[in-house]
Amino acid sequence: MPTIQITLLEGRTAQMRHALITEVSKTAAEVLQVPIEKVTVALYEVPADNYGTAGVPRALA
Repeated sequence: MPTIQITLLEGRTAQMRHALITEVSKTAAEVLQVPIEKVTVALYEVPADNYGTAGVPRALA
């Protein structure tokens, strides 16, 4: 049973998050050759103040 965890900055709409879960699930099921019912996707939204790239907090970029 594949479990996929995705961390992203908060602020996406519910529609966008749902579409991401759907598409990632379909792709994982196809690539891993498992039933889609066995695929779990968890989204973790992080505030920009708690996320950084290249040593710079995203809120300051």
